Amino acid sequence: MTDTGEDAKQVAIRSMQIMAAGELADFEAVIHPEATNREDTAEPPATRGKGPAAFHASAEWLRSAYADLHWEVHEATAEGDLVALHVTMSGRQTGTFVVYGPDAQPAQAFPSTGKTFAVTQTHWIRVRDDLGQATQLGWVPPNPIYLLRMRRALSEARKAAH
Repeated sequence: MTDTGEDAKQVAIRSMQIMAAGELADFEAVIHPEATNREDTAEPPATRGKGPAAFHASAEWLRSAYADLHWEVHEATAEGDLVALHVTMSGRQTGTFVVYGPDAQPAQAFPSTGKTFAVTQTHWIRVRDDLGQATQLGWVPPNPIYLLRMRRALSEARKAAH
């Protein structure tokens, strides 16, 4: 990445866009395998894991209650790998919105009203640039000598772990 802040903003904005209409593959492209949804305690059990599948489950949960779901990004700012987004979430309630308790069981259910809504939100997203780091350190693309060094380093790390 040449401008980490700008690239991080674009990834964060993309992560909001795919909540409205993305497939699992879209989430896999931008969500780290260890990413945790910090709002999952009010969401269905499938959202309580880590990584792209959990975030995709959050999107599916929202989409099951709201048609025409959309996030309009008003502002995006980045400081290093931390991005703050000021957005408006909007849609129309066409399905029952279920809120879950800490035990992952339905705690409240709001039947469809057919009404539209628009709410202002702020999202804080940490964006990691693993590929950029690997490129800058010379890990990728690996040359044959570096691959041999990697094999030796792995062998030594495994011996040290025992």
